[in-house]
Amino acid sequence: MFEKKSLAGVDNMEWLRLRKSGIGGSDAGAICGVNPYSSAMKVFEDKTSEAAEEQDSEAIRIGHDLEDYVAQRFTEATGLKVRKSNFMYRSVEHPFMIADVDRLVVGEDAGLECKTASAYNADKWADGDIPLHYVMQCYHYMAVTGKRAWYIAAVILGREFTYRRLEWDDGLVSRLIEIEGDFWNRYVVPGIIPPPDGSRACDEVIGRYFHTARKESAVKLVGFDEKLKRREEILGTISELQEEQKQIEQEVKLFMQDNEYASSESFRVSWKNIDSTKLDAKRIKVERPELYADYKKVSHTRRFEVKAA
Repeated sequence: MFEKKSLAGVDNMEWLRLRKSGIGGSDAGAICGVNPYSSAMKVFEDKTSEAAEEQDSEAIRIGHDLEDYVAQRFTEATGLKVRKSNFMYRSVEHPFMIADVDRLVVGEDAGLECKTASAYNADKWADGDIPLHYVMQCYHYMAVTGKRAWYIAAVILGREFTYRRLEWDDGLVSRLIEIEGDFWNRYVVPGIIPPPDGSRACDEVIGRYFHTARKESAVKLVGFDEKLKRREEILGTISELQEEQKQIEQEVKLFMQDNEYASSESFRVSWKNIDSTKLDAKRIKVERPELYADYKKVSHTRRFEVKAA
């Protein structure tokens, strides 16, 4: 069972606020740890912050603008008609789960998710594959709406159109509901930041939460000695591997000498001339201090360092 709220007349800022009231389909993959571009910590920040900021990028713009086109191609390929729902759905049994779906399939107990993908990501759709975070998105929509199937259609820009059909899976849907419920009740409701996962998304969130250190402040480091020892081991391994990498590159360069390209049946190597122009900031600061003062840009970051006691 679900409730639904009409999105007719709802402006973009109100829609963004509605998204904060529950877990949406695009959040599911991050909460499950399978979205390479997001994390559970990022979803937590989105749901608990007061700001209602719209994500804006060329990829998002393309996906939005081409949604109708993808739906049209799906109808051409399958003969199935689709329609916009124009509602925000919310599970009655699990009210922390919401869904704003792209399309519903006419005459079938199913929905449709429309995607666009770069040609560089074509391999992620090869041989019937679907990026895993999109799979979680579709099953989230099934869990909220109760529909027994979900289609996902994608235009791989400049390459092809493809689509897949996902069927209801009791075990997967139950596990997804459990994971999302645990996330919502353990972290979002009490306002507790979830643990990091090592992703860039987590780095960005932590940087936004704790962007400025209090001068000369200190805290007793408790419970991290073993993890920091492991960090030192990892850094040593990375250093060894990077040295081996550089040695291989140097051997190839010696073989190539002054040639720009080298190729084999398996690899194509380039060692090109690159010309770049940079301003001599140190010289400008000395010779034209007033100009340097007018154009300098100060950035604020925090540097993380670990040293043996």
